[in-house]
Amino acid sequence: MKYLIMLYGTQNDFTMMAGRHVQEQPPERMLSQDDVREMHRFMEEYHRKLDESGELVEARGLTPPAHARRVTLREGATVVTDGPYPETEEVLVGYTIVECASFDRATEIAADLVRPGFEGEWVDVRPIAESMEDLGF
Repeated sequence: MKYLIMLYGTQNDFTMMAGRHVQEQPPERMLSQDDVREMHRFMEEYHRKLDESGELVEARGLTPPAHARRVTLREGATVVTDGPYPETEEVLVGYTIVECASFDRATEIAADLVRPGFEGEWVDVRPIAESMEDLGF
């Protein structure tokens, strides 16, 4: 079965990755350019190992939330809101799709993406439905 591993971050995280300082960022979430380089190195190695094991299907990073749009329906009219969205701090910033033997294995794979020292950080893991039967309705 395939599983989607979703990674989250903030507009501030993207700002720091671009090498700009973020005044309001909590000290424990600050990223230096060395931290960013290490994160990229880690992600390349992480995905290379999954590729070698045959479990990697796809992995992508998303553009910053400032480049996002939310499309909603209000009173019968389509409303488009440009990001980032002030009511939402954490947003989806990237994903990895793996195909592996079990939900437990997918969870093991995902656990390696939660960085030590970043208390409260998380990733989500969800099975991907390949048919209506997989939805469990």
